[in-house]
Amino acid sequence: MALTDLAVRNAKPTGKLYRLFDERGMYLEVSATGGKWWRFKYRFGGKEKRLSLGVYPDIGLKDARERRDDARKLVAKGVDPGEHKKAVKAATLDRTANSFEVVAREWFAGQEPSWAESHADKIIQRLEKDVFPWLGKRPVCEITAPEVLTLIRRIQERGARDTAHRAMQNCGQVFRYAVATGRAVRDPTADLRGVLPPVRHENFASITDPAKVAELLRAIDGFRGTFVVKCALLLAPLLFVRPGELRNAEWAGFDLDKAEWRYFVTKTKTEQLVPLSTQALETLRDLHALTGHRTYVFPGRDARKPMSEAAINAALRRMGYDTKTEITGHGFRAMARTILHERLKFPAEVIEHQLAHKVPDSLGTAYNRTKFLDDRVAMMQAWADYLDRLKAGTEAVSIRPHAG
Repeated sequence: MALTDLAVRNAKPTGKLYRLFDERGMYLEVSATGGKWWRFKYRFGGKEKRLSLGVYPDIGLKDARERRDDARKLVAKGVDPGEHKKAVKAATLDRTANSFEVVAREWFAGQEPSWAESHADKIIQRLEKDVFPWLGKRPVCEITAPEVLTLIRRIQERGARDTAHRAMQNCGQVFRYAVATGRAVRDPTADLRGVLPPVRHENFASITDPAKVAELLRAIDGFRGTFVVKCALLLAPLLFVRPGELRNAEWAGFDLDKAEWRYFVTKTKTEQLVPLSTQALETLRDLHALTGHRTYVFPGRDARKPMSEAAINAALRRMGYDTKTEITGHGFRAMARTILHERLKFPAEVIEHQLAHKVPDSLGTAYNRTKFLDDRVAMMQAWADYLDRLKAGTEAVSIRPHAG
């Protein structure tokens, strides 16, 4: 007799395994402890075999019978349903193992050691926020150009054009890695070139008018935040290095007696030397008393890590400056570049070397951290003295550059 829902539900454990048979080779197996499994008994290739159809009550009587009937159809077609189930499971595992997210994280892990921490953080956050929720579980080899375009337009529609471009670039890098490792045939983003409108990159906001620079310097003097952040603000215009280089500065790179700071520029893969003016040394020595026993010159709330990437800009906003239209942590570089050249008349090549821009000389020689060093030492002190006079309200006077 065929089983009923009531009979299946009321099947109780007896202390040993027993079976309740249905029709066409299907039966319910009840374990000694009461567990219930649906089974299908069939013959294939002259051998008796069994196939699991699922666990009750997750799989009810009706669903179990449908699974049995599907298995019987396979047998009729000359396909072993047990082997077919194994093949489907293996294919599913393969699809999961080669999903876009799995491949992307593998690509990221391989690239991360060569990137600055802030750059790596931006990439993985972009992937996790804007890409993985929609493409993450898809097999990387099955994703099409229209799918990527839908994802990119979703980002674009919220006004994040630059993020849309960068997300598509990152997707392309992942697809090309998948091709190189044999998990995809081609990069579908190649079909999307020119689809997105170009992004117009604006320069970082900066102040180059001496009168306004003077106001900013006085505002920094009056800053009432933490001592560490205030010192970073005082040093930002004096050193005019990239914000990430400043906040990640380590005491091991400073020699206060020689008045110099050496560090590795991750952007250009070069070593840099920054001559320290007497004003910079004064601030650094004050700060050394507080953080000199730490790794980082500007430690964050967790002393094992540098201060936040947003700390300088947050401090500028607290002082009343708009970091989109007036000044950013990066804007101190444009301030120094403009005024040093236009008002203090220092040669562009000396300034460019101090900015750690990778500009080869006339012979094509790679950047040298010690080139124009005497000129740069004089320039950094002249710059610090000029800023002091601006802050004090003294009329700015062009200074004759150091002869070189």
